[in-house]
Amino acid sequence: MSTTSLTQSPAWKALQDHHREISGMHLRDLFAADPRRGEEFTAEADGLFLDYSKNRVTAETMRLLFALAEERGLRGRIDAMFRGDKINITEGRAVLHVALRAPKGASIVVDGKDVVPEVHEVLDKMAAFADRVRSGAWLGHTGEKIRNVINIGIGGSDLGPVMAYEALKFYSDRSIRFQFVSNVDSDDFAEATRGLDPAETLFIISSKTFTTLETMTNAHSAREWVLAGLGGDEAAIAKHFVAVSTNAEKVSEFGIDTANMFGFWDWVGGRYSMDSAIGLSTMVAIGPDNFREMLAGFHDMDEHFRTAPAEKNLPVIMGLLSVWYDDFFGAQTVAVLPYEQYLKRFPAYLQQLTMESNGKSITLDGHHVDYNTGAVYWGEPGTNGQHSFYQLIHQGTRLIPCDFIGFGRTLNPLGRHHDILMANVFAQAEALAFGKTAEQVRAEGTPEALVPHRVFEGNRPSNVLLAEVIDPRTLGRLVALYEHIVFTQGAVWNINSFDQWGVELGKVLAQRIIPELESKEAPDLKHDSSTNALITRYRKLRVGG
Repeated sequence: MSTTSLTQSPAWKALQDHHREISGMHLRDLFAADPRRGEEFTAEADGLFLDYSKNRVTAETMRLLFALAEERGLRGRIDAMFRGDKINITEGRAVLHVALRAPKGASIVVDGKDVVPEVHEVLDKMAAFADRVRSGAWLGHTGEKIRNVINIGIGGSDLGPVMAYEALKFYSDRSIRFQFVSNVDSDDFAEATRGLDPAETLFIISSKTFTTLETMTNAHSAREWVLAGLGGDEAAIAKHFVAVSTNAEKVSEFGIDTANMFGFWDWVGGRYSMDSAIGLSTMVAIGPDNFREMLAGFHDMDEHFRTAPAEKNLPVIMGLLSVWYDDFFGAQTVAVLPYEQYLKRFPAYLQQLTMESNGKSITLDGHHVDYNTGAVYWGEPGTNGQHSFYQLIHQGTRLIPCDFIGFGRTLNPLGRHHDILMANVFAQAEALAFGKTAEQVRAEGTPEALVPHRVFEGNRPSNVLLAEVIDPRTLGRLVALYEHIVFTQGAVWNINSFDQWGVELGKVLAQRIIPELESKEAPDLKHDSSTNALITRYRKLRVGG
């Protein structure tokens, strides 16, 4: 990788010059100048088709972006990750979520040990457990079949499982009800368990260390709930709880049989862990075969990212386009807009994946960046968003690049619904790109006073991703696509996409404040004046006075 500062590098400076030349060009003109643009600015891999023609780029832009990736050593970074090098330098760890979906027979070595056999050992153990629960062979303490599964975790131990469950709900076992508890807010736990029978309920406690404050607070509430419902017999815990953890001592202290503890590794970051044992609830929901199909989809995209040339590489193209908008146009957000109700939690999942990964301001060599990193990712499924925030995207003052995601087929055919849905994908991308001029508005007979209000500037960039249908393999490919987009961005920005020190400070301070809130006597507060006053007011509110 080049040791030159990013903004001083030849490729970066070439892009700055190029941006000055083309930033005023309109997509109307780009399409008019090249009748084949909609066919040329596309890429396809493993059932995912990308149309990136509605981006504010030319062939020269893409050439310069690819040159930037080469100059920043993207290919070498990719190879280092797949080799198992410790590219998470601040924690001294390999980054090997790709090993979680490596097929049997593959070899990825970390510290002299091939980790792939261990991965498959855990997958086989998960599959045996999932089959027992799904078949009714696993019985609760009183002999009842499990009809409710509640996953307790937070961050990557929640967002991945709940997103995958919702995305693949069509394929799930409908005889089992799945719930997900993450928030330490007691409302979350109370609503998840309301109306359930503890005798028919199984909890999956997901915490690598088995010490995560929010997760263990909820876990202990679940333990009390089960014991209260089953006569206080401690033996019930082993029949109604399993753990995804590496801390056998803490798991055993809780009352969980360590034979029902599913492990993972420090080379798996939480936000990259949905296809590890963290996905146990997903496997129980959709079955081992479908889970392995999802893993195969991840692996498809891994191999594409690892081997395809940059010019045909979907994650590289999309990652570089995001750098183009973040750093040269000053865009601050990206809207991810799946036109598929099953993907309703996908934007929320991407928020952690993207912003925890690339929300960094320090380079790998410890210097402050002098360029923008990590955009804010957000979104909702279409067509819902069209009736809320699309107004801002179309006519607001901010440039918001959009990723539209659509499918050729629906899993639930119903009259004209899917054609109407997909017509909106294509229409929105077209409207954002080309807009409507004042002349077009006047030609419709619009009163002159209203003309400015009904003009659409256009020139708003978007990608359109198309796949055949939402299924386990496609979901794996889609998630891996965005994982590798994040990797591409981080490599160009020269930041560590795989640590998350920014989540620590607030957690540490909360541990200090908790006893101050719970103290019977007025505590000696030594925070700033605002925090002191808020704590004092809360202490009055919590007792109703």
